[in-house]
Amino acid sequence: MQSGFFTSLKSSGFVFKKKYGQNFIADGELLARIVEGAGVCDKDVVIEIGCGAGTLTREIAKKAAKVYGFEIDPSLQPVLSRALSGVDNAEVVFKDFMRVPMQKIESALPPYKVVANLPYYITTPLIMRFAEESKKCQSLTVMVQKEVAERLCAKCGTPDYGAITASLALRGECRILERVGREKFTPSPNVDSAVVRIDLCEKRLNVEDVALYKKVVQAAFSSRRKTLENNLVNSFSLTREQAKEALCDCNIAEGARGETLSPQAFALLSEKLKKYVN
Repeated sequence: MQSGFFTSLKSSGFVFKKKYGQNFIADGELLARIVEGAGVCDKDVVIEIGCGAGTLTREIAKKAAKVYGFEIDPSLQPVLSRALSGVDNAEVVFKDFMRVPMQKIESALPPYKVVANLPYYITTPLIMRFAEESKKCQSLTVMVQKEVAERLCAKCGTPDYGAITASLALRGECRILERVGREKFTPSPNVDSAVVRIDLCEKRLNVEDVALYKKVVQAAFSSRRKTLENNLVNSFSLTREQAKEALCDCNIAEGARGETLSPQAFALLSEKLKKYVN
């Protein structure tokens, strides 16, 4: 596949563009493992963001009922036409996925899965867009920068645990499926990567006020050197007594910092803070 991959790119006159974060995969075994890790079956509809040279698109199409790909770079059209020749269940739309309203994307789709080798520059906003806006996405299985994967899947109390971890946990359960060396990509990036799977579900945490939950998480990590109590006082204009009472009601130790709280603890804290901030 490697030889045919380079031949297709060269013959089409394609030039890699850094602004789109183009790092393509030609390793057939790795591509197959990504699709397997996503749990794609013959009844699934799959969305792919960033089709690149079509190697992953073609692999997904072997298993899925239908693949809808989004590609921002129109110069890849001849490459993808060749790569997907004879593949009847794959359709590529040459648009910037981030500029298409989620409601429009999902309006004619059944529940679906996302499988993609994501451009690094849109990784976090894209994942959070699905987590916050999607009504039909069941899971995302995506290649991301290794450090990002570790933050997304971090456990509370670890250095990688942060606001993005707790925010994603509101709807998503994340795990790393595989770590991938930079040598697997063309051109080779300066960092290693990882495949993560994020399963989405509504009401994963017992949170009534989603906006408040997110504000509490942001407040907790607004200054990692400060205690959670201090961050709450500063972010919500609480009195010291109110902050202490809310933390006590949640059995959170005095002097605790935001990174020690699990998503479940943040959910409880946000409920306890309602009477002070609403």
